[in-house]
Amino acid sequence: MSAILSLPSLITVLNLVICTCAYLREMRPTIFDGGVEHDIGQTLIKRTGAAGFCWKLSRIGERLSPFVSISCIATAIHVLFIKK
Repeated sequence: MSAILSLPSLITVLNLVICTCAYLREMRPTIFDGGVEHDIGQTLIKRTGAAGFCWKLSRIGERLSPFVSISCIATAIHVLFIKK
């Protein structure tokens, strides 16, 4: 069955993507910054598309790290001991 059609698999994939994006952003802080637009006196960073989506997931991983950690532990227990 596809990971999109199964809720536990979807949650597992979402946890892995959030953790991966947060880790990549920790290693390279500017990796998900999109194209830079220069305005008068300001630098605007556009966060759109796939890079913007990954940036948002990395922010979720940073700000909600205790909840993401608990979710990863619960997913690991489910995959290792409950899932057949």
